[in-house]
Amino acid sequence: MKLNELSDIEGATHSRKRVGRGIGSGSGKTGGRGVKGQKSRSGVAINGFEGGQMPLYRRLPKRGFVNIFAKKYNIVSLGRIAKAIEDGKLDGKATIDAEALKAAGILRRSRDGVRLLGDGEITGKLTIAVDGASKSAVEKVEKAGGSVQLPASAAAEA
Repeated sequence: MKLNELSDIEGATHSRKRVGRGIGSGSGKTGGRGVKGQKSRSGVAINGFEGGQMPLYRRLPKRGFVNIFAKKYNIVSLGRIAKAIEDGKLDGKATIDAEALKAAGILRRSRDGVRLLGDGEITGKLTIAVDGASKSAVEKVEKAGGSVQLPASAAAEA
């Protein structure tokens, strides 16, 4: 077998349907678009329109609200930090903050801050500077002999 003898299996490819090529072709005149009107033209987008009937998105009641002042935190677990230290991506003796996590490849982009969660176990003594931390995360770090540094506002809330 040679490269110039290779071909697709029979029926693997379909030829493109050429519309609007005369009435004898079976898809001439309107080209499969029905009759005149908005939808027979190009550039039509009427999603959600139900022919004048009240559309579903307006029939259903509105619920809840979105807090536009809510902060979006990057969430990091203790297990993820421990794995990065084992792999040599993070220095366990230096302070671990958002810049160090970003340099280690744990965070892709920095948002409004970093929140530490208590999933996983840590063994070494770590100093972690974050914008928020769960109680279990703080307990685990302090139990291992380390400390979690929070900003003054977050420390007052916790």
